[in-house]
Amino acid sequence: MDFLQTLVTFFMQYGYFAVFGVLILCGFGLPVPEDISLTAGGVISGLGYTNVHVMFFVGMAGVLIGDSFVFWLGSHYGERALKLPILKSLLHPERFEKVQTQFKKYGKWVVFVGRFMPGLRMPIFFTAGTSGQISFIRFLLTDGFAASISVPVWVYLGFYGAHNFDELMKWVRQGQTAILVIVSVVVIGFLLFLWKKKRNESKPEATISQ
Repeated sequence: MDFLQTLVTFFMQYGYFAVFGVLILCGFGLPVPEDISLTAGGVISGLGYTNVHVMFFVGMAGVLIGDSFVFWLGSHYGERALKLPILKSLLHPERFEKVQTQFKKYGKWVVFVGRFMPGLRMPIFFTAGTSGQISFIRFLLTDGFAASISVPVWVYLGFYGAHNFDELMKWVRQGQTAILVIVSVVVIGFLLFLWKKKRNESKPEATISQ
């Protein structure tokens, strides 16, 4: 709660620009929870400092611009960008190789899931850029779809819980659980789809061999 209060105090002074800037830095791996930053943005709207609907769009813009810049670094500079100090400290060779393997197997769905994984978000989006397997437009659409699930949850939770921080923190924990459930359902559905597709593709081969 202390960290949320700190962000709220900072955001009250600088409004939309502060929220926007912090969210962009979150995309680069700033050790500030994105969900708490968005919630704090909603809180200052609930306290009357900003408009909550404008805050939602500011939140979406900050999230997507930060993510897009990481993707751009990967697509334009490739593994050379790993020499940059900020990437060198966050994206170790072992982690980069692991993310590459997952991306080759699941493609854009790794981007979708990555939006909800703070520790792996930046490495996943950077790897998406280096892979050459996904265009920027597809990346943006996939990331935007994922962000459209999480961003409004946090902003509007902050808005409605602005006058009761104790209750708000309970809602935040419940929101985190709800988002994890939604993502799990989507991932399971995707894996079932892949399994069914693979199974259907193997049937003609079995028929021909007979």
